[in-house]
Amino acid sequence: MSIRIGIFGYGNLGRGVESAIAQNSDMELVAVFTRRDPDTVKLRTAGVAVVSADKVVEMADKIDVMIICGGSATDLPVQTPALAKSFNVVDSFDTHAKIPQHFENVDKAASEGGHIAMISVGWDPGMFSLNRLFGNAILPDGKDYTFWGKGVSQGHSDAIRRIEGVADGKQYTIPVEAALEAVRSGADPELSVREKHIRECFVVAKEGADKARIEKEIKEMPNYFADYDTTVHFITAEELKRDHSGIPHGGFVIRSGKTGFDLEHKHIIEYRLKLDSNPEFTSSVLVAYARAAYRMSREGMRGCKTVFDVPPAYLSPKTGAELRKELL
Repeated sequence: MSIRIGIFGYGNLGRGVESAIAQNSDMELVAVFTRRDPDTVKLRTAGVAVVSADKVVEMADKIDVMIICGGSATDLPVQTPALAKSFNVVDSFDTHAKIPQHFENVDKAASEGGHIAMISVGWDPGMFSLNRLFGNAILPDGKDYTFWGKGVSQGHSDAIRRIEGVADGKQYTIPVEAALEAVRSGADPELSVREKHIRECFVVAKEGADKARIEKEIKEMPNYFADYDTTVHFITAEELKRDHSGIPHGGFVIRSGKTGFDLEHKHIIEYRLKLDSNPEFTSSVLVAYARAAYRMSREGMRGCKTVFDVPPAYLSPKTGAELRKELL
């Protein structure tokens, strides 16, 4: 029997989940739930219902796992606990500092509803989190380094677009190559935020806008750009569409550590992602963890879980015998 999947929210992430489900033969997309007029939402998958978000609970008995595709700032803190009361759910909540509080809220709702909820599933948090855990466990005497990019930061791009006089814009996070090489060499450097990453902005200004003011506002924006070396390029809308229409991303997790009674041997663990499409890759991770959520639910598990709690075998459609033969 196919795992019946629902998608809550149909932006870039929701469309990515739809395409990922099509690549997994043990899954079936049952419905997409939207806050928009359902008649305006066109899916690529034939025969799938588009349903108003306010009717979601009416389909609780028809969906095995709901994949929630809202934003971390305002959507997921509300949507995930609410939906976990009626569904097994998976989300991609990525505000690292607020994960403990989100976990508590979702755990209470999922436990009361008798469901499994997987939170903070994606590549960071998610795949990068697992690799940080592996590195710490294997090399306890060492340091962690995480670099993001080169890639489009959707949150920082949105912050640019909210500045008065900006018509559109994209922001790229780029690792500082010298810092990356210093870590790879085993030098164990102490690196500030500014020393690890630079930020490059491509901005389309509205006609007559004060570009000097816009650039100043970007570079001095707290929590986004003020702590980084930031470059601002003003370009046309045509150039932005031609050269910056994609949403690539990626990065590196590196653990530098030592072993031996005298800590005489150095080791480097490095995990890298290079993504053509941030939302499509994140969606693929969500779908794999939806499979795990379904299996854990069938075994009677309840409450909130993270990637740390999931046996790797639960992510794969293969049997244990197939995994041992083909991948071990």
